[in-house]
Amino acid sequence: MTSPPPPSRRFLLTATTVALAGASGCASRSAGRDDERPQRGTQAGVSEAQPRHVLMAAFDVQGSGRERAAGNGVRRALSEWSSRPPRGVTVTVAAGPGLYRKLRLPAPEGLRDLPAFPGDRLEARRSGGDLLVQLCADDPLACRRALTRLTAQARDALGLRWRQSGFLPPHDAHETPRNLFGFKDGTENPPQGELPRWVWNDSGGTHLVYRRIHMDVDRFTALPTGRQEEVIGRHRASGAPLGSRTERDAVDLYAKSPRGRYVIPADAHVRLAHSRLDGGARMLRRGYSYDDGHDDKGLLFLAYMRDPQLFVRVQQRLASEDAMSAFTEHRASAVGYVLPAPGPGERLGDLLA
Repeated sequence: MTSPPPPSRRFLLTATTVALAGASGCASRSAGRDDERPQRGTQAGVSEAQPRHVLMAAFDVQGSGRERAAGNGVRRALSEWSSRPPRGVTVTVAAGPGLYRKLRLPAPEGLRDLPAFPGDRLEARRSGGDLLVQLCADDPLACRRALTRLTAQARDALGLRWRQSGFLPPHDAHETPRNLFGFKDGTENPPQGELPRWVWNDSGGTHLVYRRIHMDVDRFTALPTGRQEEVIGRHRASGAPLGSRTERDAVDLYAKSPRGRYVIPADAHVRLAHSRLDGGARMLRRGYSYDDGHDDKGLLFLAYMRDPQLFVRVQQRLASEDAMSAFTEHRASAVGYVLPAPGPGERLGDLLA
């Protein structure tokens, strides 16, 4: 994608101090046609330029009490989060399908547990969660402090299920970051002007899909560069699609060599993930690398979209046909509905009605 312009100082101050209050600088949206409903915006941490660090966390509803009591506790915790957001960090909150089941609330349209995919080796202790929280900042310590604070504020209602930190490798401004395989990651994201079509729904919400993907970096990078490029479908140095010269060149799925072979191989990652195979539907990806030592490193795949079924379709193709699957393994997974930002006079907990 074309990298968004750097946010202004005023925008950063607003987004980081009132991220959960709906003043993130994103376009405001109505919750519906009813004029009596408050005007709600979109949460920060989705469409802005990515900070250098992320800390993902999941919480579960505490105890096994009655739905009304549990629901009130969760709403109080969310309201506490939105009334005192941590300074210097964007906080993005998504409600998992389990939360709606436990509270016996109707789930947003499209929100459901992801199916199993071929090759998955998901660890339950790192997956799922009633509430997903994405914390982003340029200082990893700020993310950790923010999570400590949110956990303390919600201690009577929510218990921490898992946490996972990630980072962006060093890169120049306006340059697409590279993943641990050394390839640019995120080139095909939709531009800002198309996000209302592909990411945000009419109420200001969206869906988040999270995958923790282990990457066999040593084995992949031991391949000749030409073979690496065939697996990905792009040139390593420039990020251009095979057969093209620049990163932003359109991917030509039909180009063939003089011998009649596809320039971009049939099992290349770029081909199988291309939006053309899904009627043009697109998702917004905000990937981060992770390195937990002990030969455990890879990609934190964070993707936002109107309907998670788009991810399901893409992943089903990748799991069965993608040449890159020989070097990757999905080890954790979660899905959630990113609540709209509260409108005037509202708190985040009010949106769980």
